[in-house]
Amino acid sequence: MGPPAIKIFLDSNVILSGLLSDRGAPRVILDLLCLELPFLRGATGAYNLLEIERNIGKRLPGGLEVFRSCLPRLRLEIVPLPSRQTVESFLPLIAAKDAPVLAAATQWGADFLVTGDKRDFEQLKGDPRISLSIIHPAELIRILGQRMAEEPDMEE
Repeated sequence: MGPPAIKIFLDSNVILSGLLSDRGAPRVILDLLCLELPFLRGATGAYNLLEIERNIGKRLPGGLEVFRSCLPRLRLEIVPLPSRQTVESFLPLIAAKDAPVLAAATQWGADFLVTGDKRDFEQLKGDPRISLSIIHPAELIRILGQRMAEEPDMEE
């Protein structure tokens, strides 16, 4: 048995970017999640899904049904909204709009919170007060590539 699965929590922008483009790191991440690789588990938050649906509803109202039909294929675990107290505990670290994302990722026990949001999450990279690593989609692809090279089953 190999090492435990890498647990990745996807921010809304990664999911949206991956669905709207047929190339780039966000799309590769979504494609990998569809493969049910034994070393990879993905999640997002109920809060993130609300944000995605709000954005799609504003820009592509007809796209909501397409999004809802694609979502199960990603095999993402959906993390419920964290308690108000849990979210508030992250307010000293990050903007109020992003605190539920960080709280849900932490609550789920993610190894990585994957986000394209450089402005709001960048200051938390490497912060010892949080139990996960915040990385950009391209960084995750590099990490997964290394992991796949280490997996003996992947060579067959």
